[in-house]
Amino acid sequence: MSAIADIPERTGPIQVLFTLHPGFDSLDYVGPMEALHYTKHEDKSIDYPAFQIKTCAKEPAVQSAQGITIKADMDFEDAEADLEEFDVLIVPGGNYAAIIEKNDDPIPLIKAWAELQRKDPSKERTLFSVCTGALFLAKAGVLQGLAATTHPEHYTRLEMICQDESQKDLGVRTDVMEEKYVVNNARFELGERWDENPFIMSQRPDARRKSSARRGSEAWKLSKRRESIVKRAKMPLGGLRVITSGGITTGIDASLYLIAALVSVDSASEVAKFMQYNWSKGVTVEGIDV
Repeated sequence: MSAIADIPERTGPIQVLFTLHPGFDSLDYVGPMEALHYTKHEDKSIDYPAFQIKTCAKEPAVQSAQGITIKADMDFEDAEADLEEFDVLIVPGGNYAAIIEKNDDPIPLIKAWAELQRKDPSKERTLFSVCTGALFLAKAGVLQGLAATTHPEHYTRLEMICQDESQKDLGVRTDVMEEKYVVNNARFELGERWDENPFIMSQRPDARRKSSARRGSEAWKLSKRRESIVKRAKMPLGGLRVITSGGITTGIDASLYLIAALVSVDSASEVAKFMQYNWSKGVTVEGIDV
């Protein structure tokens, strides 16, 4: 494998897979889903969406905590078999206790997604949890050495699960942060004004500082970057972008970040305007070039 790879031009939609478990929180799914659904590529003459969205669940249909029933596109077994086809894995929260106790789906799928990136760091993949979905990531052992957040009422629970998992993995800790969303292994920083930038500073205990990440392309379809696969492979989880968001509506905030990173800042702003949503920004920690 070459140490340097050209990032191919992206012409089709970005493939997104949502995991849905019994009792998932409706807005954890619907909020990000709608934001991604409304996203178009920068070229207004292109009428196909920027994202193509699929769902997976244990059963053909799954009911949320609020009583909404969603028909799944595939089960977890088929989803794992087809993981290479996807670019983004999104994990909603809600009703997490029994799943964590049994180490049930979607936890095995999360592990498989992280392992796929470790084995193939040449592809840019994202793992994104909403609200208490971060607890599934913690149980899967993928937050070691990273920063993360969750619903404010579950910070302690997240810390406890991360601590338990760290004892199985050389004691590597997780930094639980009280933020709207937290992005690990970011690749993009656009613009010079950090206070206006969706790809804002790395955060340290003492203060914010400007990220040293290189300026990147605004859209996948325009991206012709050259990136060191060797450098990416040495990062946690093979450079997998890991986003955790806080309580419920912060999943929309984190989705707008993702749209800005994978499509364009303008597209994210257009979606926020269309949804009449005030985008509250989170923090990024440790980009690919830091």
